[in-house]
Amino acid sequence: MIEEIKRRDLALTVCPLSNLALKVVTDLKQHPLKKMLDLGLKPTVNSDDPAYFGGQVNQNFIEIQEALDLSKEDLFVLAKNSFSYSLLDEGTKKKYIAELEDYFEVNK
Repeated sequence: MIEEIKRRDLALTVCPLSNLALKVVTDLKQHPLKKMLDLGLKPTVNSDDPAYFGGQVNQNFIEIQEALDLSKEDLFVLAKNSFSYSLLDEGTKKKYIAELEDYFEVNK
């Protein structure tokens, strides 16, 4: 299954706070997001009905980073995946990814 997801170059929409609220995980420290990254999958961090589950995208990023001790590189990859696999046109994607590279000081 993992190899098929990679072969198809599919992004995986991950909503950590929703996963916690729905008891997919009982603690964010058990969340598989870091393992997904380590396996070469393309997860993105998202919010799922923030009014019900709590937390906009930024809160999901904050809490999952703290729980999994994600590195600066991990956070860059997650944010980059969000733009790379979005429905934005290619020029807009490149613009935002370049801004991320500047922010995270990638390739410097």
